[in-house]
Amino acid sequence: MPSTAKTLYFTSCALVTAMSVGLMGYSMSKQWARMTMECARGGSGFFNGTAIITLELFNGNLNRSFCPLFGSIDTFEVIPKLTETGVTPVVLYALVVCLLALCLLFSVCSILISLYNSVSNPYETYMGPAGVYACSSVSACLSGVVLIIFAVNINVTSMGEDLVKNFSEAVPVDLQNKSAEMLLGYYLIIPYTVLSLSAIAVIYMYDHAAYKHRREQERPTEDAPKEIMMY
Repeated sequence: MPSTAKTLYFTSCALVTAMSVGLMGYSMSKQWARMTMECARGGSGFFNGTAIITLELFNGNLNRSFCPLFGSIDTFEVIPKLTETGVTPVVLYALVVCLLALCLLFSVCSILISLYNSVSNPYETYMGPAGVYACSSVSACLSGVVLIIFAVNINVTSMGEDLVKNFSEAVPVDLQNKSAEMLLGYYLIIPYTVLSLSAIAVIYMYDHAAYKHRREQERPTEDAPKEIMMY
């Protein structure tokens, strides 16, 4: 049976990681970004309309005002709609979704390993602190990559313009002055990353305390007189 200290440390790690999983699940249900563009009827050069795209992770809506005609609101599924536009935006967006799924998978693995260690002393190295280090580190790194890829896809690629033009195929439009705003769902990934790193810190504190305890137990033998050790 593990010591009380080990049980407390690994249970705390499991709770911290479970909080991060709940936070990511909540973020995946919220809005992630909003893009706003000035819009004009194709070739007119008179930009008196606007197009606003609001994205959740899987769904989105397009609010058009005089773009090119009177206002309309369209809802759509993000990835299927992106497949109708260009290759780069849909690849990056699908990559973000896959990386988020991997984050959740590794976080769940970290929880299971932590709970296992809270009730037993596993012989396998990968099922001990090393397993928690690996799973939580991968989760933190992948979530950081998600933040970068999603921001690049929104701000650098032509995803927003392609979506608006796809909905306005009957009447061509010109777009300019795109601005993007990241919303709650996107920013909640940051505390998820922090919590994943916190889980690593909790296990590191346990590992450090256990190492010091082992050293203290070995010290009497190291300090014993040589004549005593001979017997």
